[in-house]
Amino acid sequence: MLAFGARLAMACADSGAVIFLHGELGAGKTTLVRGFLRGLGHHGKVKSPTYTLVEPYELAQRRIYHFDLYRLADPHELDYIGIRDFLERGAILLVEWPERGMDCLPAPDIHIHIDYTETGRRLRIEAESPLGSEIVARMLGFIP
Repeated sequence: MLAFGARLAMACADSGAVIFLHGELGAGKTTLVRGFLRGLGHHGKVKSPTYTLVEPYELAQRRIYHFDLYRLADPHELDYIGIRDFLERGAILLVEWPERGMDCLPAPDIHIHIDYTETGRRLRIEAESPLGSEIVARMLGFIP
């Protein structure tokens, strides 16, 4: 998950993106985010913002926002934390449990599904926009 997260970070290049992370509790969503942030040079702790809903990071003059919506009772609570303020151009939003905030979240560029298997985890990535397709192509090595 750490390596995948780092590779995803590199594939995001200098663009902003909205990435939805799906999976059961303990599937590795926060670990993927940790790999993403480390791939961009973050050396500090990366914890799941389960109670604060969002944890901001600024790395290499890029803003990354890690959302964990597991405890969100109503999608409109995102309006109270100022979700619109996080939608700045060039920012990357990594959203765990996006289905809990669907009415108030921007459309994703990518969905990443993490499923348990008998031998570990299986990742499935789906591009939902031209930017998402470009990021996936970079991850697969089709675009340098």
